[in-house]
Amino acid sequence: MLTVVALALTACSSGPPKDTAAPAAPTGVTAASGSAQTVHVMWNAATDDRAVTGYEVYQQGRKVKDLPATTLMTDIVNLTPATPYAFTVRARDAAGNRSPHSTTVPATTLSAIAQDRAAPTAPKALRATADGSRAATLTWQPARDDTKVTAYDVYQADARIHTVPGTATTARLTGLRAGMVYSFTVRARDAAENSSPDSAPADLTTTPAPGAAPNTAPTNLKARAAKGEITLTWTAPSTGAPVKEHQLYLNEAFATTIVWGADPPPGEATYTFAVLTTPGTRYSVKLRARLPDGTWGDFSAQRTVVVP
Repeated sequence: MLTVVALALTACSSGPPKDTAAPAAPTGVTAASGSAQTVHVMWNAATDDRAVTGYEVYQQGRKVKDLPATTLMTDIVNLTPATPYAFTVRARDAAGNRSPHSTTVPATTLSAIAQDRAAPTAPKALRATADGSRAATLTWQPARDDTKVTAYDVYQADARIHTVPGTATTARLTGLRAGMVYSFTVRARDAAENSSPDSAPADLTTTPAPGAAPNTAPTNLKARAAKGEITLTWTAPSTGAPVKEHQLYLNEAFATTIVWGADPPPGEATYTFAVLTTPGTRYSVKLRARLPDGTWGDFSAQRTVVVP
């Protein structure tokens, strides 16, 4: 009987092997100063035998940022102007295993410019070109500033996703999803952290995955803000039947359903709705259509407007 119990305990004590393998060190680490007090650090996703769960950013060997696995860039702030710094990045898995440090990358903050309150002009002629299903290339014309443009920030749906030096007029974006509609804008920034207005948006749809259904997003969405209201215009997707309903999302939250009482208007549709009138308030809007089978289609590109 004792032997049987011992065997049972031995069997119960066995479990999955402990995860002792550390992730690989992140590659492609870059660091660039966009102002007198910030450095923008970026890197490529690391690999692990199971899964990377986070990243740690180190400044002069001291950890300054702890980030989730979905984040591949960050700003290091409150630095000293005109000062050299060095940065590394480590990956971490669920068991707490940490990768070796990445290659050390240097960056020197820009010199401070006193009393610079003038923002750069908005970049012009933004174009977005899909590179297959997972990447895109943006190009634009340079912005102007009374001192110097030190960085360009790329936004997708009003969220910053990429930064390039002020000498660049192109950016390559990776990690996109197949068959998705994206809307990009670019802002110029100077050494005093003054940011330009948004460029005009550039939309693109990445290449669908093989065998995927066609995209059903409304197209040509435009938004115009006036005192107390926003007016939208768009073109409904081609579904083989009239599209009589659209859902409107405001600041990423469902706001209302737009329903045509009769047949929907041919060509471009228009809808106006009321908003708070505090000057400078930003609103992001997007739409999706109800398809003939009763389901909701893909979201349109997102537009951001500012109350005048």
